[in-house]
Amino acid sequence: MENIAETTVNLASATFKNESSFAIRCRRVGKHPYSSMDVCKKVGKQVLESLKDRKLWVNLKNPQFTLGIEVRDANAYIFSENLKGAGGFPLGSQSRAVCLLSGGIDSAVACWLVMKRGCPIVPVYFDNTPLTDETATAKALEVARKLFEWSIGFPRKVYIISHGKNLQAFVKDAPRKLTCILCKRMMYRIAERIADAENAEGIVTGEAIGEQASQTITNLRALDEASTKYPIHRPLLGFDKTETTEIARKISTFEISTQKAKKCSAAPTKPSTKAKLEIVKNAEKELNIESMVEESAETAKTLTV
Repeated sequence: MENIAETTVNLASATFKNESSFAIRCRRVGKHPYSSMDVCKKVGKQVLESLKDRKLWVNLKNPQFTLGIEVRDANAYIFSENLKGAGGFPLGSQSRAVCLLSGGIDSAVACWLVMKRGCPIVPVYFDNTPLTDETATAKALEVARKLFEWSIGFPRKVYIISHGKNLQAFVKDAPRKLTCILCKRMMYRIAERIADAENAEGIVTGEAIGEQASQTITNLRALDEASTKYPIHRPLLGFDKTETTEIARKISTFEISTQKAKKCSAAPTKPSTKAKLEIVKNAEKELNIESMVEESAETAKTLTV
């Protein structure tokens, strides 16, 4: 107790200004011959006596300065400032999640939000070359590096899927307005293969209602049907762009996500906003979907970033 009081007085001397109010807050873990209230009373009294020339007074409701004391078994920690962290659960307290990472604002924030709830992530990037170029891939990998700064000690592996060939088939052999729907359904199927390999429990996307033409509530239903083994988790479902951008800035992915990169040229000029599942499935019958999934999964590359 004497060591705690002495150290707290020294910190108070360096922190408190003349004619100001203060409070002492204490939390205690373990067995001690004193209570948290005993610490507050003794330390507060010691501060008043030692710094009486500063004309301090105690104000427990609205103090100008607050010193914190945490007693944990044989150690005590004294501090003058609380820094707010991300919150959530410790990473690893929940199961892995496969995350579709495009490099844009939304998918990065979706990844971070499930990490915040304790899920280690397995990012999967779909490389649309030759319908895009290496700038898109470089941006996605840079976003992954920034996200992994929040998961020190966990694997930094990213899956890269060669997806351009699949997109070319959709553009050539399916109704043009369904290209984005068919593309995302294919992504879900491939992500399921990766979830199998990684012992993951779900697939995470950055989709939000109405954010893109493919993300209307009707289209999301058509997308969901493609995933038969794992749930699709959408942390941003009800977010607007302003809310998502605010988080992106907070986690330091915004500047990367807004860098210029070549957009995918497969996107139709008039995409379907109310795709009927029956029509989508009929379009897929004209394509060798299973073979495309198999080839994409078998040729997947992994990088440690």
